[in-house]
Amino acid sequence: MTIQGKILRSASVITLVTLISRICGYLRDQRVALLLGTSPTADSFVLAFRIPALMRRMTAEGSLGASFIPIFTGYLRNRTRPEAWDFAQKIFWDMAVVLAVVVLLGVVFSRQVIGLFTVLSGNPMHWEMAVTLNRVILPSIFFLGLAAVAGAILNSFHVFAIPAATSIFFNLSFIAFSFPFLYRPVLRLLPGHLQTPAVALGLGILAGTILQLAIQIPVLAKLGMKFPVSVSVSDPGVRRLGRLMGPSFFGMGVYQINLFVDTLFATSSRMPAGSIMSLYVADRVMQLVLGVYAIAMSTAILPTMSHQLAAGKPGEMKRTFGFALRIVSFITIPAAVGLVLLRRPIIVVLFQHGHFTLESTALTSNALLYYSLGLPAFAAIKLITPMYYSAQDTATPARVGAYALGANVLLNGAFLLFAFRYLSNGSPALASSLAAYFNFALLFLFFRKRYGPLGFRGVASALGKMGLCAVAMAMVTVATLNVANFAGVGHVLAQAGMLAGMIAGSVAAYLGLAWLLRCEELFEFLLLVRRSDAAVAGETES
Repeated sequence: MTIQGKILRSASVITLVTLISRICGYLRDQRVALLLGTSPTADSFVLAFRIPALMRRMTAEGSLGASFIPIFTGYLRNRTRPEAWDFAQKIFWDMAVVLAVVVLLGVVFSRQVIGLFTVLSGNPMHWEMAVTLNRVILPSIFFLGLAAVAGAILNSFHVFAIPAATSIFFNLSFIAFSFPFLYRPVLRLLPGHLQTPAVALGLGILAGTILQLAIQIPVLAKLGMKFPVSVSVSDPGVRRLGRLMGPSFFGMGVYQINLFVDTLFATSSRMPAGSIMSLYVADRVMQLVLGVYAIAMSTAILPTMSHQLAAGKPGEMKRTFGFALRIVSFITIPAAVGLVLLRRPIIVVLFQHGHFTLESTALTSNALLYYSLGLPAFAAIKLITPMYYSAQDTATPARVGAYALGANVLLNGAFLLFAFRYLSNGSPALASSLAAYFNFALLFLFFRKRYGPLGFRGVASALGKMGLCAVAMAMVTVATLNVANFAGVGHVLAQAGMLAGMIAGSVAAYLGLAWLLRCEELFEFLLLVRRSDAAVAGETES
């Protein structure tokens, strides 16, 4: 099988499993919206939940894997298997010690942690529930971090399905704790002020992270990993990982850090109530696209590019990046157009139930508009940073990330002061989107300057065709919206059917023109779809 075929095979495994996870994630978020709406309690819950979510995305989908995999694959290639496992065991237990200390400090200083992210609110008492929820949810960081180590080890052996599936179990646990028949008996064991659905959801998060770690341990043991306690800070491999992981923790996680910046500005007294929850839901809708394929492709190409560079083939590594960028752009560009044009119907169908009212939909669809504009850039960053990490360069993405973070802060401040009248709660989302394009542009220019041309002329030609297809899709979508009377349809099933029809028509227009223009990415994408079932079967057997 060719390198591109192997990447498609691995990405299809991750995509299919991640798609299931994202569906469960939607059901999870729908339960949160139904129970809490866009109330102050919902804002407190999202604020507390952001912290372990940041850890998950910056480790499991970010810095740990990006730093660990190149080193560990080097051990597997150039050292004995016992030496490789000894290194992995030391990282596992070192991480356990670090995470235990972080959790202890976070719980003890919970009020100060929440105060750090609500400094613009001017009303500390408004966030008392967030302080409590932070103490409930924060211990999940310990299990998330160790699950990230386990997942990075498995990915190094090209085992992708199990680590990708861990989030399914997390979401199912979360969903289970959202139903009264389960959470009410648990809450009766707690003091009166803790007997709220928000606390029950926090307990579901904690239980879910324990499951994420537990299901990976047997697979690691089968591959040959032992678990004797082995803590070391003097091991050369451990020190090397520490030097790489520090900068990459920032560089790979700049998107998540920017989400925290968005949250900080969303707590401003100028923002309408429910702004934090609306930004959270809008981001989650966007993640249905970004998480399903962009992150899947990023996860699949990192081990491949690391092996290519270790074998002295930088040209192949650059071609791998160009291939991945074309495939992901073929999906994210029309997805961004669809989210912008259909944002309100999407939010109505997915979330406007229970305590999530018409006003909540208006807030969320406004935030989704501005997040969607940055979707192609968010996806491209996920693909270009692994090129740096495969070369074991974590300093450059960290430096660029600092520039992008500064741009996000400045834009947030400018929008809040001068454009809030027009942007409202969408201003943090627009700031993040613009900062993402700035981030990708700098990463691309720096890498090209250091390693030479990346073959972007061919990618630009492909992007031009995708742009034409997206314009045709937008015209069909706008025409359909003008003809359809979505607002006049009262029943949610009828609304869902109408939305599905509009999406199907838009996708057909995009794919039809792509076929007429002979877009290579269309046929590669169809190849991925046909291989999904076989790929999952093959991954399971391995």
